[in-house]
Amino acid sequence: MYNNPYMNSYNPQMTVDRINAQMNELEKMKQQIQQPVQQPITQNFQLAPSNRDVIKYASSIEEVNRDMVIGDTPFFSKDMSVVWIKNTKGEIKTYELKEIIPKDERDLLIESLQMQLTELRKEVKENAKSINNDDDEPSQSKKSSSISNVRRSKKE
Repeated sequence: MYNNPYMNSYNPQMTVDRINAQMNELEKMKQQIQQPVQQPITQNFQLAPSNRDVIKYASSIEEVNRDMVIGDTPFFSKDMSVVWIKNTKGEIKTYELKEIIPKDERDLLIESLQMQLTELRKEVKENAKSINNDDDEPSQSKKSSSISNVRRSKKE
């Protein structure tokens, strides 16, 4: 077995052919990677109307009535004092908006003192009325309990 002349002889041609075949395969793979397969790409977009991100403005409720809506839609007046909400049935709800301004400690103290001042003014007016009512009555209207009011007829 070890003395077989065909086994001991090294045939470099077979190895070279095998390496060349592998190199050819790698070159083919490299070309496929560099040139991507161009397949047609089809993208279909359906744009649904959306009024969620849109602020609509109107100057009167008549404008809100004329406008067509898909869902509940708010309409704001230009000065942001009124908001109309219209639904798909055409029903409109009207709301009045008021800005809320945050108050600091000084504003709260001033407001509290103003309320106390108005309450004190009311108390002073009420006390002044009760004192003045007693003084303003004429003395004739006060009647003594010792005098009788019984009228006598002229025939007696």
